[in-house]
Formats: sequence, structure tokens, C-alpha cells
Amino acid sequence: MSPLALLLILVAAVAHASWNLLSKQASKADGVVFLWLGATASTVIWGPVAIGYLVATGTPVTLRDVGVICGSTALHVGYFLLLQRGYRYGDLSMVYPVARGTGPMLASAVAVLFLGEHPAPAGIAGIVLVGVGVLIISGARFKADKGLLYGLATGVFIAAYTVWDAQVVGVFMVAPILLNYGGEVGRMLALSPLVWPKRHLIGQVWREHRPRVLGAAVLVTLSYLLVLIAFTMAPVSVVAPAREVSVLVAVLLGGRLLAEGGLRRRLLAAGIILGGVAAIAFS
Repeated sequence: MSPLALLLILVAAVAHASWNLLSKQASKADGVVFLWLGATASTVIWGPVAIGYLVATGTPVTLRDVGVICGSTALHVGYFLLLQRGYRYGDLSMVYPVARGTGPMLASAVAVLFLGEHPAPAGIAGIVLVGVGVLIISGARFKADKGLLYGLATGVFIAAYTVWDAQVVGVFMVAPILLNYGGEVGRMLALSPLVWPKRHLIGQVWREHRPRVLGAAVLVTLSYLLVLIAFTMAPVSVVAPAREVSVLVAVLLGGRLLAEGGLRRRLLAAGIILGGVAAIAFS
């Protein structure tokens, strides 16, 4: 992995953990409304950047581009809905590592089985370490904890969109900014029918969580844009696990800022996951 790709991934990890902190802080609000507000704000904030890119580069947007972006949007909508639901029931320092740890394991497995990528033995050992870390952080309570179950389900969507989006920017050659922005517009449109019956809550959620909505609107797009750019520099089986250094950041944020319990055990588990990530990334 090139130093630039690694730098992009590390910055993305901090941004990603930070917007998840904001989402957790807003978890008592209506999740669908909060997500719709975030997507709408992101559409407005990042619109000039996307339009400026199109004008400056003269890049055409084809029907094929729209089709693959719609596929990405569907996966991301499922991801956001499950994650926000997970935060309603579970701690940031538990749900986030379980989701982010499960995702790269599955993404790497798919990349090996279907994309012809072949990680070294160290990479395989890293995948095992990530699995062990997820088990430790769960406290073996998968059946009893809704937050953990939602975290695992979120991990499936993480794996799916990671592999899909890597093909979109790599094989289909869709510019990362267009995929990212198109996904935000698509998420806003896809959630609109779900928000309509709850439209009376829009003003309330906006007033109570405006800084979190705006912060997430900026950081969600920024964090994933950096990852998409990294996908153009390194294989999926390397980028997907390496970005999960964010689990350590999220556990620290949850323990220190949200006063969540079990910090030592979760830090240990996050460290194991991080070790597995490092083994995969540098194998």
C-alpha cells in the first residue's frame, strides 16, 4: 500500500468514527428522519463540489453510471438504517467495532473468492484476529443484545457495499466524487417515502440535533470519499480492513465522551481487531 493511500485511509477512519459518534448522540431521535436530514444536508453542502467537478472535467454521466450508483445507494440505505437502529439499542463502543469488524472479514472473503485476490498467510491470520476481537467485544451475548445483532447485520451491508463500490470506481471507472454524491442524493430520495408519514418530526429533530446533522453531512461524505479514492490505489482486500483502524477511535470516543462501560475489555478487543487489520493491510 502506498503512503498516500494509507494517509487517506487514516484520515477517513477518524472522520468516520466521528460521524458515528454524532449518530449515536442522536440515537434517541427518530432514526429515519435523522438520516434523511443528514442526506439532504449533504446533498446541499456537497452539491457545488460535484457540479464543479463535472464542469471542470467535462465528465459525462451515463445511464450505466446511474445504474451502478443506484445499486450502491440501495446497499448504503440498508447500512445506514441498520446502523442507526443498532445505536438505539447498543453502545457506540460495542456496535461500531462489531459492524466494522464483521464487514472487512466478509469483504476480504468475497474479494478472495470472487475477485481473484490472494492475501498472504499473514492476511489470513489477520482475518482470524478480527474475528476474535469481535467475539471478545461482544461478550458472547449475540442472542441477548439487539445492538450486537444489528451490528452484525450492518457488517453484512458493509461487506456488500465495499466490494460493490470498489468495482464501481475501479472497473466501471465512475469518479469517487460522483459515486459518493450520487449516493447521498439517492439516499435522500429513497428515504423520502419513509419520512413523509413522519414529516411532523422534521422540525423537531432539526432543532434538537442540527449540529449533529450538519457534522454528519460533512463527515459521512468526506470519510467515504477518501476511501473511494484509496480504492483506486490499492486492492479491496487491503483497503477494506485497513480503514477499520476507526474501531479504536470509536471505542475511545464511546468510553471517554459517552462514559460507556467495559472500556478495558473493549479496548483490548479493539486492539486485537486493529492488529488483525494491520496484518491484512500489510500482508
